[in-house]
Amino acid sequence: MRRFFIVFVLIGALAAPFPASYAQRKSKTTAVAAAASPARKAAEDITAAQLRDYLSFVASDEMEGRDTPSRGLNITAKFIATLLARWGVKPAGDDGTYFQKMALHHARVEAAGTRADINGQSYSYGEDFLAIPHVGAVSGSLVYAGHGWLVKSKNIDAYRGIDVKNKIVVVSNSGLPKGVTLNDLRSGGKRGEDWAEPEAYAQKMGAAGMIEMPDFQTLANWERVRRNQQAGGTLVVTKLEDSRGSSLPSLTLSPKMAAALFQGEKHSASEIFQSMSGSDPVAAFDFGPNKKINFTVAGEPETIWTQNVVGVIEGSDPLLKNEYVAVGAHYDHVGMGPAGSNSRGPARDGNTKDIIYNGADDDGSGTVAVLAIAEAIARSARRPKRSVIFVWHCGEEKNLWGSDYFTRYPTVPINNIVAQFNIDMIGRSKREGDTSAPNRSLTGTNEIYVIGSKLMSTELGEVSERVNKSYLNLSFNYLYDDPNDPNRFFFRSDHFNYAQKGIPIIFYFDGVHEDYHRPGDEVQKIDFEKIQRVTRTILVTMWEVADLKTRPRVDKQLPPELTGG
Repeated sequence: MRRFFIVFVLIGALAAPFPASYAQRKSKTTAVAAAASPARKAAEDITAAQLRDYLSFVASDEMEGRDTPSRGLNITAKFIATLLARWGVKPAGDDGTYFQKMALHHARVEAAGTRADINGQSYSYGEDFLAIPHVGAVSGSLVYAGHGWLVKSKNIDAYRGIDVKNKIVVVSNSGLPKGVTLNDLRSGGKRGEDWAEPEAYAQKMGAAGMIEMPDFQTLANWERVRRNQQAGGTLVVTKLEDSRGSSLPSLTLSPKMAAALFQGEKHSASEIFQSMSGSDPVAAFDFGPNKKINFTVAGEPETIWTQNVVGVIEGSDPLLKNEYVAVGAHYDHVGMGPAGSNSRGPARDGNTKDIIYNGADDDGSGTVAVLAIAEAIARSARRPKRSVIFVWHCGEEKNLWGSDYFTRYPTVPINNIVAQFNIDMIGRSKREGDTSAPNRSLTGTNEIYVIGSKLMSTELGEVSERVNKSYLNLSFNYLYDDPNDPNRFFFRSDHFNYAQKGIPIIFYFDGVHEDYHRPGDEVQKIDFEKIQRVTRTILVTMWEVADLKTRPRVDKQLPPELTGG
């Protein structure tokens, strides 16, 4: 009850001035910025106090970790929209609002109605098999299809020479086929055509259903998987068709049920299990004509709504205002509890009572940086020549949902976006003398990782360097600006989806640290002076890009290692 009351008070407080009001900040910075360019004048109005005010709301316990979807995320969206309206930033979402709505398909397994039998012998959900909540009833003959994958670049086709139409396909859940890497998929053409995962490929080939032989990780975590299927279920973005993959009713069998399924067949379940971890795979084969399985997966499908938050400040040039510079961050995080969507466990300090993953750095810091940039430009007497579109993406922690959705269903012409600046984690600094292993790659107080600035546009990278050196001269670290970065940071934040559309990007990032995806990522650990410096630098850089006579020239294609599969 107390939490609901506090949220009500916080929302009500939006109508009142923040502790460090714009007028107070303005009086302190006017003299400093008097001789500066319009961009630098605007940037000087971004202060550490302002950023602290905003982040204290966004990363408060009352936001409950801002999972997608959640009540806390919705409150944060309203918080952002309220500020944009106060500053006169135009709505750029759906139907004249700040919100670009996204429908989510949510389903979970209903244990009472989920059942299976092999030749009339009944088996129990949870004990004998698990089920993905793809609702449906399946009956028919079976075919074993090995690993089940299609990878054309490696001449791999699990269904070569076999007919699976209207049959139930049995596959071994053993990960990628031998000799195939993630890089092979990323550079191997289009997902669903040039390569496909077992379930999606089975559906494409006309299978009626699928049965998976479990890997050892599934067996070791059987009970946890069962609980998640019933409590959490699956959640996918309805309009992102390939995010749903397959809708085939699918089971994962226990060793006991697997033994019954393969009894009397060409190979035993034991041989299949051994082949999954060995180098000698079992070839595809049809089960005997007398082996039949019937199963029903019951579920509770529903539609849940979430949203991106989108606003735009119109450019000052009558022609260039039809083009946009995009500035974005993700305002979601991973929610609450040890089983949070992408959480890594309890706080490093051993505080097991704290179950809220506040996400102050990830990505509360980027969220408030974009707010501060929007406020500074909105209050400026001068505007950039091009329009500036601000996008707070939801679902970044759920495989970049928000940016995927926005770039597929943009609220402004996607080809008119000339560059995208992505701000994801800019609030933590490595302290002097810190020898903690989890913080070994954390940037210093005047340092930030810059990723992607020169990958597609030499000109964009040059502007970034020139502005930084002539302004605050941050230490730009390009360690991860590498197509072969083993951390794959280029793939792990929202700029990725813009780059796939041919839009040159810059990604600002402070590095992974000891509180990454843990409850300890809290406001009191944030270096607000660092956020101020980085945010000011980003504003001046994006303004420079917005004022270019011509859009930044894309003179390089993304390396194949960085293209989406």
